[in-house]
Amino acid sequence: MATATAMVLKAPRQFERRRFHVPAAGPREGILRVEACGLCGTDHEQYSGHVKSEPAIIPGHEVVGIVEEVGDDGAARWGVTPGQRVAVEVFKSCGECDACTSGIYRRCARNGTATMVGFTSVDSPPALGGGYATHLFLSPDSLLLPVPADMDPVYATLFNPLGAGIRWGVELPETRPGDVVAILGPGVRGLCAAAAAKEAGAEFVMITGLGPRDAERLAIAPRFGVDLAVDVATTDPNDALRAAIGRKADVVVDVTAKAPTAFGQAVSLATNGGTVVLAGLRGSPETPGLDPDRIVFKELRILGALGVDMPAYRKALALLESNRYPFADLPRQVAGFGDIEGLLQVMAGDRPGVPPLHGVFAPDP
Repeated sequence: MATATAMVLKAPRQFERRRFHVPAAGPREGILRVEACGLCGTDHEQYSGHVKSEPAIIPGHEVVGIVEEVGDDGAARWGVTPGQRVAVEVFKSCGECDACTSGIYRRCARNGTATMVGFTSVDSPPALGGGYATHLFLSPDSLLLPVPADMDPVYATLFNPLGAGIRWGVELPETRPGDVVAILGPGVRGLCAAAAAKEAGAEFVMITGLGPRDAERLAIAPRFGVDLAVDVATTDPNDALRAAIGRKADVVVDVTAKAPTAFGQAVSLATNGGTVVLAGLRGSPETPGLDPDRIVFKELRILGALGVDMPAYRKALALLESNRYPFADLPRQVAGFGDIEGLLQVMAGDRPGVPPLHGVFAPDP
């Protein structure tokens, strides 16, 4: 029987490399050979314990790989064949409940957040439920997207953050041509939201960061459609936006992580009748600097954003394939089994260093 290698997070900050049997795929199932798995803030928050999960999991939820085995029913449902490169959606869908048939499969009655890729216990057979592994089990409710055969799998992992940028920066707030858009957080999702807003016709895009860790990100932001990059450690973003374009933002997208003050900044930056999208987790119930009355007097629309969806992912893959933005040139680090923990430690702030803008796990050859 074939075996797989995986990194198991036994407890916060405790990894163990383990071997698992690779099960045979049933008629509605499949086996994916993982080529690459992108990292985001959730990954290091799982590692540090700030995001709670099962006691022992295989993390990794931005997965790209090759379909190694697939049952006949699964092949028909997914429209894939063995040897095909695909991207895997983090959420699963039964395709039958009210949430799934209405297109909001993130709330699937059978799945929801309980079966997300990278969050399920290794004690639940067949165990291979996350991307930090050589293989991923594809259950019947999995959702797959075809990836161009000639697209580099490491590059292709950007389908996830770019899909998020499209959904959070355009689709949810209904960004229109001529809008002023402010994005809080210059990580990969922030830059993706900027590019998506420009693609949607935004007149002006501002992005904010904080201090030396964000300096390189702010410096390259103009290459992704940003008109104004602001370090809030030294410059008030309201003053900077007013000086640059003379008005506040129609759309504010907050993709910061563990930044309790960002919500107050978002509300302050939004214009009357504007929209604020909250997509980053605060990690705290505190909201320093927030004046709730501004939400009332400005008549703001506040939207929470959990995950992405398949239409946004398809648009992301098409935009990646177009090469209209230099996503291939993003500062990135690719880690294997031996150095994935070190990369997560830098991302979590447990180890000195500036985290890469695009971190990726790739199984060792």
